[in-house]
Amino acid sequence: MTTTDDTPADPALSSLRRARDRFFSGRPPGDGIPEDLAEAWRRARFFGVPRDLAAPPRVRPPVDSPLLAAARPVLDRVAPTLSGAMGLVLVDSRCRALWSGGGRYAGTPGGMAGLDLSEKAVGHNSAALALRTGRRAEVHGPEHFLDLWQEVSAVSVPLYEPTAGRPAGTVTVVAPLGEGRTAHPGAALAEATAHAVETELLGRARPPERVLLDAYLRQRAEGAAVVALDGSSRLVSPEAARLLSHETLARLERHATALLRDAATGPEEHAPEEIPVPDGEIPVPDGEIAVPDGAGLTVRMTRLVHGGEVIGAVATVCTAARRARSAERRGHDRLPGLVGTSRPWRLAVSRATELARAVEPLLLIGEPGVGKTALARALLGLRSTAAPRVVDAAEQVPGEVPRWCQALAELPESEGYGGAPPLLLRHTERLGQADVAALLSLLAERPAVPLVATHTPGAPTGPCLSRLLDILAARSVTLPPLRERVEDIPALLAGLARRPSPGRPPLTWSLDARRALEQHTWPGNVAELAHVVREVAERRRATGPVRREELPYGLRVPPATRRLSGIERAERTAILEALRRHGDNKARAAESLGIGRATLYRKLRAYGMDQA
Repeated sequence: MTTTDDTPADPALSSLRRARDRFFSGRPPGDGIPEDLAEAWRRARFFGVPRDLAAPPRVRPPVDSPLLAAARPVLDRVAPTLSGAMGLVLVDSRCRALWSGGGRYAGTPGGMAGLDLSEKAVGHNSAALALRTGRRAEVHGPEHFLDLWQEVSAVSVPLYEPTAGRPAGTVTVVAPLGEGRTAHPGAALAEATAHAVETELLGRARPPERVLLDAYLRQRAEGAAVVALDGSSRLVSPEAARLLSHETLARLERHATALLRDAATGPEEHAPEEIPVPDGEIPVPDGEIAVPDGAGLTVRMTRLVHGGEVIGAVATVCTAARRARSAERRGHDRLPGLVGTSRPWRLAVSRATELARAVEPLLLIGEPGVGKTALARALLGLRSTAAPRVVDAAEQVPGEVPRWCQALAELPESEGYGGAPPLLLRHTERLGQADVAALLSLLAERPAVPLVATHTPGAPTGPCLSRLLDILAARSVTLPPLRERVEDIPALLAGLARRPSPGRPPLTWSLDARRALEQHTWPGNVAELAHVVREVAERRRATGPVRREELPYGLRVPPATRRLSGIERAERTAILEALRRHGDNKARAAESLGIGRATLYRKLRAYGMDQA
């Protein structure tokens, strides 16, 4: 099985081995095998990859690789920290291994540097999968096509260049295969290393490229279909790629080249420029012009000026349908937890909206603070005009759920549920025995009831509650944690900020502060981010964008530069929490921890927190 999250491997490795044996004997692998995995095996067989390949083929690596040059300082720092037999590999966009260090689980002497890891050469593997999907990928033991890697587990995280819209390579961690492992042990290391390499790539980018990239990312964060151009290269968002033809993109690129050559620079950084309208096309109002790619499709070009020179342009694309829906969507976007354009969030909300069309139970699952209640309220508002009855099991209000169940059960079958108010049940994991029994009885008698429940996994569940959750699981949606949709943070920051008082500018965030927020793991998810926004807004007295130095101490501290033991991680967390509670006052934090100020400073240096 190939996975992009931390869920346990399923089906079991023994089942995968049997399916792989069936595949190589010419029989179907079986229904329990994911179709994408079976398809990957079939591709490798089509390419003529021999399963008993003694060693992957080697290729000549590029003499001067910008990716390797940027990644080498990071890899050299990380490699000595690798534990046990774990290995680290840098792979470029052509699936060539540029560098390897640590353990040797490639099955070949001399490490993995120089190997061709493309599917055409070695079949299914995590690096090729991550490059194709643009997401983190894990491949374990028998999922590999080659016999050589049956006892190897690998995780790959794609690397994106600052000025490219596709992966430039991957950071891959390999380790011995372990039975019953819930996730690859090197997943966090691969993520952290990839982030550090991307930071190095960004730091090496020319300043004009960074300005263009920041403009592109700002527009994407606002949900726009956007194209950024500098006359020689272009960044095209997936939304824009679906809407615009190659001819229109080429025309936009020619216009950006003309801007660089001919446009007069001025003091405005974002002065609008009109795209020449071909014969027979009529401009639409507000400076937007129609393009021939579809009815109601318009584009507006905005030039970018940096250092007194035009360095490129950003083209934003908009459909008539999107403009018509913008007012309605804007009302929902202002609810905390309903802001976001990232793929994990959009998929979850889309699935929940689809399920909410029917008046049947719906279960929203997720970590604390991901926005389950906000989404539940929005969904209930879409499908019912009656105000929902809200019951929070964590508040232990006795009798609320049984009374609601009894009222619904007493309605005649012919009337259905009529105008009966739906129930929003929060924290099902805290339900009492009587509440669970009432719900089970109602669902057994009437399976379709207007109920939306939220559940936070983690707490042990008894047999009755487990049965209830199993029933509701048929119509359930799991919301992604904030750490899996960090690209939504800029939009969330705008949505969570309070309306500024008259005469004061809205709260904005510097690029460095946003990167610090995106680097945080957010155990409290959107609720924690909302708390940070309120805290910063209440404490700051300066003007202009929020800087990294104004963030709470635990957020502006970079990740640990070395692998910490369990005790060290706990100690580091305790120090960060004490500093947060005492407003970054180190003397008070040291006193609350029961240590001297000198000891606190020593520990801050040891954990790399002294520069925050």
